[in-house]
Amino acid sequence: MQNNTTTGIIGFGSYIPSNRIAASTISLTNPHSPPPGVVSKSAPDPDEDAVTMGIEAAHVALSKGNISPSAIQSVFVGSESHPYAVKPSATIIAHALGIGPWYMAADTQFACKAGTAALQFTLGLVKSGMIATGMAIGSDTAQAAPGDVLEYTAGAGAAAIILGSDPHKIIATIDQTLSFSSDTPDFWRRPGEEHPQHAGRFTAGPSYFHHVVSCGKRLLEISELQPQDFTYLVLHQPNLKFPQKAAAMLGFTPGQLEASLLVREIGNCYAASSMLALCSALGKAKPGEKVFMVSFGSGAGSDGFILTKM
Repeated sequence: MQNNTTTGIIGFGSYIPSNRIAASTISLTNPHSPPPGVVSKSAPDPDEDAVTMGIEAAHVALSKGNISPSAIQSVFVGSESHPYAVKPSATIIAHALGIGPWYMAADTQFACKAGTAALQFTLGLVKSGMIATGMAIGSDTAQAAPGDVLEYTAGAGAAAIILGSDPHKIIATIDQTLSFSSDTPDFWRRPGEEHPQHAGRFTAGPSYFHHVVSCGKRLLEISELQPQDFTYLVLHQPNLKFPQKAAAMLGFTPGQLEASLLVREIGNCYAASSMLALCSALGKAKPGEKVFMVSFGSGAGSDGFILTKM
């Protein structure tokens, strides 16, 4: 997708529970070795879920952007851990924030890229002129079966991004976006199952790396930009090794990735992972600096974005 009119971020916010579980603690009962470089993961309080964390992140985004809840015309929430199978998280969050009743609302599901899918939907609505301001949220209390290797990284957190077209309010423009998708069954959970299942090493080459690198290379190609044109690289972070290897495959340096590497301390926050990393990069970026972002969701697909800090 090539943007012809200015559309961008006018507010962003994140929320990460303060609780941490050390990898060394998990290893006392988990038969797998801890993933290299992952020290701990975030863990929600008993009364926290994808909705409550989404509300916290959205509060920050509204406050940072000095945006009235009444201005929000759409709320899309991406998650793998919506508290209800049939009852939207989006309307609960919107009601708690004082949004409505005249707004679009929906929950999105595409594994760990459900949040960036929500961001693309919002971008399309704002860019088309159907709405002036919309909010996209990625929020998850990530889940893993006891004893599974994913237990080391299944973290919790939320990120909210508000898009608008008022040039006086835009913090960062979204210059381009595209997606790369396929039917690749690397990670799934059937109805009624408590924990997801995954296809082991199949989640690496045919899934994460194929989609992230293919999406990233195509985005560089159509933008006619080079890795050195970007200050920050944001990738989905299921562990520390995958984004580091993908960065190298795309031609980026470790320094371009470092500012957004949150997985060491908070683990993989699933639908919030790449959006939290984007919030981290935007918080450090200076005017004129560019951000290159590629998310990933099992099943499988990647969303790519090029942003410029204003």
